[in-house]
Amino acid sequence: MFLTLFKKELIMELRSKQMILSMLVFGLSIILIIALSTNVSKVILMNYSPGLFWLMNLFIVVLAVHRSFNYEKEFDAFTLMITSPVDRGMIFVAKWMSGVVFISTTQLIILVPFFKLLLLDIPHDYISFLFGAFLANFAIMAIASLVSGIVVRSNYSDILLPILLFPLLSPIIIAATKISESIIHQVPFSQWNIWVLIVVSVIVIFGLSGYALFEYVVEE
Repeated sequence: MFLTLFKKELIMELRSKQMILSMLVFGLSIILIIALSTNVSKVILMNYSPGLFWLMNLFIVVLAVHRSFNYEKEFDAFTLMITSPVDRGMIFVAKWMSGVVFISTTQLIILVPFFKLLLLDIPHDYISFLFGAFLANFAIMAIASLVSGIVVRSNYSDILLPILLFPLLSPIIIAATKISESIIHQVPFSQWNIWVLIVVSVIVIFGLSGYALFEYVVEE
C-alpha cells in the first residue's frame, strides 16, 4: 500500500513538475538576492552561509508541503482518498517520504549555485554535508506533513500553514544549521553530536505521532 501511494505522489509531480520547478525558481531567486545584496568579506559570509542555506530551505519547505496537499484539495480528492480502504497512516508516510525526495532533489540542484554565486568554497567533506541535510529533511518533512494534513481542508490553510509550521520547524532549522556549520568548519563530531540526536529524536517522535494520529487529524 505504501509503495502505491508513494508512486502516486511521484507520478503526480513528474506529470506536472509544478512543485520542484516552483521550489527551484524560489530558491534560486533567494540566492540571487543574497548574492547581489551582500558586500561583506568571504570569511564573514562563510560563517553565515549555513544559516542562509537553511533559511532558504525553510521557505522552500512551506512551498513544497502546501503544494503537496493542494493536489488533493482540488475537486475534494483528499476526502475521496481518506475515505478509501487504505491505512491513513500510510497516506502520511507516503507524503512524508515523497516530500523528502522532492526537497532533497531541490537541494542537490541548488547547492552548487548557492556556493558559487556567493563565491564560497564547497565543503571539503561534502558527503557528510549532504548526509546531514538529508537527515534534517526527514525531520522537517515529518513535522510539515503532519501540520499540512491538519490544515489542508481549512479555508485559511494558506495562512495557517506558515503560522503553525514556522515555530515547530525553528528548532530543526537551528539544529540543521549547527550541523552544517560544524561540517563546513571541520569540527570534531563529538562537539556537535547533540544536534544530530535532536534531529533523530524529532524524526522518531513526529514520524510515529504522524502515523498514529493522522487518522484523527484529517477528520472533519
